[in-house]
Amino acid sequence: MPTNQAVFLDRDGVLIEERRYLHRVDEVAIFPGTGPALRRLQDAGFRLFVITNQSGVGRGYFTLAEVALVHAHLENELAKSGVRFEEIYVAPEAPDQPSRGRKPSPQFLFEARAAFGLDLAQSYMVGDKLIDLECGWNAGVKRSLLVRTGYGAELEQQRPEALQRAVVVDHLPAAAEWILGER
Repeated sequence: MPTNQAVFLDRDGVLIEERRYLHRVDEVAIFPGTGPALRRLQDAGFRLFVITNQSGVGRGYFTLAEVALVHAHLENELAKSGVRFEEIYVAPEAPDQPSRGRKPSPQFLFEARAAFGLDLAQSYMVGDKLIDLECGWNAGVKRSLLVRTGYGAELEQQRPEALQRAVVVDHLPAAAEWILGER
């Protein structure tokens, strides 16, 4: 059943444990409950997308091919729970390099809207950094959710005023529960 609603997900600190400049498959640690949470969203009709900044490529720490191997592994592992991402969007540039898609730019959400016929006003962004939330807000999503995993708890403690428009939850399964409850 085609749907026009989506959940956009940051990768590191949301789906998998934050490992600074992760680029090896053996470093990938998927958070507990991620597969079932994403499956519930997918079964409820949400299309799933990953939006990730991978500045390690632009900094010369690793290659886009290594990023692709990590993503293939992530997709294979989550497929065991019946999860399928429509697209994984990667911004490989370093923060000081020009970039169309590097968050907080909403460009990848706009591209997904055009390619998949999405209604961004009925979609959600989930992340662990302010730039993730801003990406969603800049695209006009219904709600941006901050998870306390990754850098989320630190952000909540240090910048509570910046999170007034966000929904703050403990982890991805709680974000899925909140989104499904909103319906």
